[in-house]
Amino acid sequence: MSQIEWLAAALVLVNVALIVLRSVWNYPFALVAVTLYAFVFFEAKLYSDMLLQGFFFLLNLYGWANWLRARGDDGVPVGWMTPRARRIWGGATIAAWLGWSYAMQRFTDAAAPWLDGAIAMVSIAAQWLLARRRVESWLLWILVDLIAIPLFASRGLYATSAVYVVLLGMSIDGLIQWRRAAVRPAEATVGAGERIAA
Repeated sequence: MSQIEWLAAALVLVNVALIVLRSVWNYPFALVAVTLYAFVFFEAKLYSDMLLQGFFFLLNLYGWANWLRARGDDGVPVGWMTPRARRIWGGATIAAWLGWSYAMQRFTDAAAPWLDGAIAMVSIAAQWLLARRRVESWLLWILVDLIAIPLFASRGLYATSAVYVVLLGMSIDGLIQWRRAAVRPAEATVGAGERIAA
């Protein structure tokens, strides 16, 4: 357990706490955390998670801009996906997981290509939906947490595994908070003509 891992873990907790509160200020913490975690996962030979951090960096920049544009007096508005969007996202996420994990198993010395790949692909979907302010992102984060806790512990990343235990609780809270704040797809238009949809 390196000092970098502990710092990254602490930054993630601050980041997620601010996300639950729908605060746009979660993003600076996220950008530093994902940068540090890229190094942590490289050392642990969890290459999917390492590469995921680069994607998260870019997606956090996008999310920051998107949340700033949407921010109102009551915070950042959130909404639900349509049933059709859920089916499309679900199918695409499963296909991406199968393809990515197969490639990691075949072409790298990844320690746990299928579990690591599941964390990576579900995290990508969750982060994208989070940047778009969708309640369903929390369901995906809960799934990621449930996979990550035992995987990271098995690789000796105890601080990170412990963080994911806390993140699981925060994700459940985030789901509850965002459900209360959300509008249904057919209910409203948000901001300057922006429609809540996937």
